[in-house]
Amino acid sequence: MKYFLYSFIIFSLFVKQDSQKYSLRKYAHVKAFYSGIAKEATQICLENNIPPASLLAICGLESGWDSGYIGQITGNILSLGTRKGDKELPALRLPRLIKSNKIVYDSLEIMKYPSDALRWENRPESLKKDYRPKPWAGTQYQLAYFKYHPKEKAKAHLHNIRDFVTTFIGRKSRLKAYRDTRAKMDSLVDVHGKEALLDESTAINFIYGIGGKINSYNFRKTWPKKVIYIIKNAGLVDLTLDLNAGKSFNESWKK
Repeated sequence: MKYFLYSFIIFSLFVKQDSQKYSLRKYAHVKAFYSGIAKEATQICLENNIPPASLLAICGLESGWDSGYIGQITGNILSLGTRKGDKELPALRLPRLIKSNKIVYDSLEIMKYPSDALRWENRPESLKKDYRPKPWAGTQYQLAYFKYHPKEKAKAHLHNIRDFVTTFIGRKSRLKAYRDTRAKMDSLVDVHGKEALLDESTAINFIYGIGGKINSYNFRKTWPKKVIYIIKNAGLVDLTLDLNAGKSFNESWKK
């Protein structure tokens, strides 16, 4: 009996420690965000020699796991700026909930609140690419389009990811940090194959290559540390390894 009790306690401690291995996985909004994009994003990244764990972590950080109002309106979870011919989210006048400090952009939701619960503010143009379809992209109308069209929202997220891996962080980018980092990734694949892109060290090198310095994705020195924190604590290397091996998202996320 004592042996059984001792074994049960050791097993319980092991399970508890293992369940805390990836601390960000306990949050439902983190799981919901990655469940919608992880498999397709991993494939897109591998096809274009980008470490998928890095990409997923950047998406999470830049969008707050799709909690920011600009990303929710535009589908732009990577905060990509506009290029020639792109539509950008214009200046808007939106209310903020006084109690929670949350900006509300859905007109149907706005009508639910009494006027004294809201504080209206002028929001500047975002300078971010708007992935809503025509005729709404680049306008102040149908701001909640993606909220009511989840399939179109999923397409927008993947379009945003493709823009990142093919155009924004391009091999012929005017930014040296991007060109050099892409060259390193291509060289790794030439020598070690696509599997090298699924390694944690490759993901970290990619992050330091494109950010944390002037003329890069994000010049703040703390930016790479934040992205790497997400890679490690959401278990994104293990996740992308599993997805590439054919496992389902839910099967991998339970680890």
